[in-house]
Amino acid sequence: MKALVLSGGTGTRLRPLTHTSAKQLVPVANKPVLFYGLESIAAAGITEVGVVTGDTEDEVRATVGDGSEFGIRVTYLRQEQPLGLAHAVLTAREWLGDEDFVMFLGDNFLIDGITSVVEEFSASRPDAHILLTKVANPSAFGVAEVAADGTVVRLEEKPEAPRSDLAVVGIYLFTSAVHEAIDRITPSARGELEITDAIQWLIDRDFTVRSTLMEGYWKDTGTVEDLLEVNRIVLERLRSRTDGRVDEASELVGRVSVGRNTEIRNSRIIGPVVIGDGARIHGSTIGPFTSVADDCAIIDSGIEYSIVLEDSRIEGVRGVEASLIGRSVRVTGAPRTPRTHRLVLGDHSTARISA
Repeated sequence: MKALVLSGGTGTRLRPLTHTSAKQLVPVANKPVLFYGLESIAAAGITEVGVVTGDTEDEVRATVGDGSEFGIRVTYLRQEQPLGLAHAVLTAREWLGDEDFVMFLGDNFLIDGITSVVEEFSASRPDAHILLTKVANPSAFGVAEVAADGTVVRLEEKPEAPRSDLAVVGIYLFTSAVHEAIDRITPSARGELEITDAIQWLIDRDFTVRSTLMEGYWKDTGTVEDLLEVNRIVLERLRSRTDGRVDEASELVGRVSVGRNTEIRNSRIIGPVVIGDGARIHGSTIGPFTSVADDCAIIDSGIEYSIVLEDSRIEGVRGVEASLIGRSVRVTGAPRTPRTHRLVLGDHSTARISA
């Protein structure tokens, strides 16, 4: 079995961060989201991995390399335009050959990996196998109708009136039958070759499409809120370690990981928190649920439930929370100004103003 990992797309919901970075490389707990997917693929025993890239190919190549760090062999496959998930499979057709494969969307995160579903698929080999999860807003996803035995009977992409609350997770398993389906479908109204249409083509022609209802945690990390939530989930499994320098005036509370050559002075770190290498934390309070990347400086500040990327500096700012701060950012306190109120009130008004 091979794996096809999609690492293209524009990441519009994460702008402006994704103007300069691939959305799959945004870190949670100081590790790119994409890495968690590659690790789960390797853990499932899959070693041949095709990574589909777009305009951010150079950055993805530089970060992932040849895959040896993960125990896999990576082949890069360029998708010139983001024309749909089925189009990505079409782009990889020659590399995939006639082998079974798992398609993994690189910005998806599964806490329990894919080993069990790969084993399930390999044992029974349906023509396609999809992962499902119950969601509160199914109209934002591909939605499945499933028979009692787990067979999929219908798929719809972001329906206005969903027939179920079962959303399709961004991990799919296929035999080579999917290539015929992709050859036969046409672009959707948004001009893309939809993988849901290809799977529905298989269903309509009595190919076997099975499903697994996920019980573990899954998230599509397409928004800042999603990234912060995944960061929280990963940090809850953090192991404490201190490889940097922590002075006697500082306090580490709970699970805190401090990187090499990091200096913590006169600060309080409330875990779970991970701080990368070469950081400086002076006179500050950090955490809980915060990731601070390499070479950052947090001086006389307070931050919690946030992600701070490499080489950024926060100085003289308290009360930073639920924030995603990019690379080489400078956040500083503004000078205090007298507080004034300008009012235009009609007759018989009542105004209540906080002093």
